[in-house]
Order: sequence, then C-alpha cells, then structure tokens
Amino acid sequence: MAVKWRGVTDRGKIIRPDCLIRFSCLLSIIIFLVLSGTNPAYSYDEESHHSGGPALDEAAAFKFSQSALGNNIGDHRFTNSDGEDTNLAQFLGKPLLVSLIYTSCYHTCPILTKHLSDVVRIARDALGDDSFSVISVGFDTAVDSPERMRIFAKERGIDMPIWSFLSTDQSTIDALSSELGFIYFRSPKGFDHLAQITLLDAGGRVYRQIYGDNFEPPVLVEPLKDLVFGKHTESDLLTGWINNIRLFCTIYDPTRKRYRFDYSIFIAIGIGILTLGATAIFVVRSWRQHKSTA
Repeated sequence: MAVKWRGVTDRGKIIRPDCLIRFSCLLSIIIFLVLSGTNPAYSYDEESHHSGGPALDEAAAFKFSQSALGNNIGDHRFTNSDGEDTNLAQFLGKPLLVSLIYTSCYHTCPILTKHLSDVVRIARDALGDDSFSVISVGFDTAVDSPERMRIFAKERGIDMPIWSFLSTDQSTIDALSSELGFIYFRSPKGFDHLAQITLLDAGGRVYRQIYGDNFEPPVLVEPLKDLVFGKHTESDLLTGWINNIRLFCTIYDPTRKRYRFDYSIFIAIGIGILTLGATAIFVVRSWRQHKSTA
C-alpha cells in the first residue's frame, strides 16, 4: 500500500495538489448529500419550507410517536362521510388502522392514503376481508368536513366497507393525536406532520407505528397478521390451532406483491418426520441384529 505524505508517495511519485483539492471537494459533497438526506418517515409541506416555515424536529417527533406504544385510545366521537355520528368503539373488536390526514394536502396525504389502500388490499387478500378496519381522520377541523372527507376518499378511488373517513372537532383531535403520538403543526402553506399510520389492537391499544408514504407491505401486514392470527386473538382450541398455522405459513411474495400460503413448510415437516422415522427403524433393526448375534 502506498503511504501518502505531503503529496509524495513511498514510490516517489508526486501527487498533484489540484487532484487532492478535487478529491477533497468530491468527498465533501458526498458527505453533505448523505447527511442531508431526508427521512421518508416524516412528511413536510414543501411550500411551507420555501416560505420560511418552521422545521419539524424529527428526533423529537419520532420519540413522541414511539412513546405512544401501549396507550389506550379513548372512545372519541366522530362524524363519518355520510354525516352520521359514530365513535371509536364501533370500529374496535378487531385490529384498527388509524391514519390522520388533512384534505387540502397536495402531496404526502394523498400519496400516503393511496399507498395505504394498495397495502390494505394485500392485507385483506391475505388475512380476510373483514379481519380488520381502517379509519382516516381529518385533523384540519376547520376544513375537513364530512363532505371534504368523502371527496378525498372518492378521488383516491377508495370504496371499502372496512374503511371510514371521519371528521371531528378540535378538542377531539388534540386528545386523539396525543394518544396516538402524532405530531403536527400549522405552517404558512399547510401543515408539517408525521407520515404515520397507527395500528391498534382489538381493545384500542396502540400496538405498532408505521412510518413513511411508501413502506413495503410486510411492514404493515406482519404486525397486523400477528393481531389477527396470533396470541392476541381469543378463540377455541381448533380455531387457535388453525390461526397459528396461518400465522406462520402466510408469507409475502415480493414478485407478485401479495401474500400466499407457504406449503413448503409442510413438505419440510414431512421430510423431517420421514427422516426421523427412517432413523428410528435403522436404530431398532441394528439393535435387534446386535442382540441376536450376542
């Protein structure tokens, strides 16, 4: 290895100063780009930052979001997109995905909601159509009326019986966002907020936080699968046994972008049983032969 010192190598070759300067500049640019990269778990209104809006403290927002794990969510009241009163308890009894959005958002909220709809379809195909519920709640209470929420859903092409778009008042949003660990604040051109989806268990407890507007489906479906098929599901012995099989044998196929039942596990178990059986037979026969010759 050539040891470089003051522009000269141990082989006596001179390193041109302009090459060192160019290399240093290139290295500085690379380091700057790496350190200044944006985190997809957070959402910003781009225009607000160009307008001198305040920046969201990513570390504090993430810490606050994670601190909500285990929180029990109150039975808040809402109005659905048909103008009917409802409350959180009506969506519980099964896992619930909660997404806080604002309808005048021109970038992240539409992208996040559209991507969520794609993942929800994958999850329904894998776990069952009615195995969980989804609610999108408008947190810009002055704007996000039931009609605006209905239009927002229609523009995203979302029409699922398990998914409700809800409006509410400011005091409810304040309480709900605190319980969910969701940080947002107004900026000159909209809101800065976490791109966050919260998964509640059947009892309304915060079970998992999902971040970003383009996450891989297993990031959401795997914890959801745990709640639907796993230990959190109360069932009789047979149903519990079947659910455990589905829990461990339902896997995500990234090439098809869907979940499928993995029969190879049963093949491996069968091969294992046959191998053990053959080994046992061999041992017994060897023991008998040894005993007969003794």
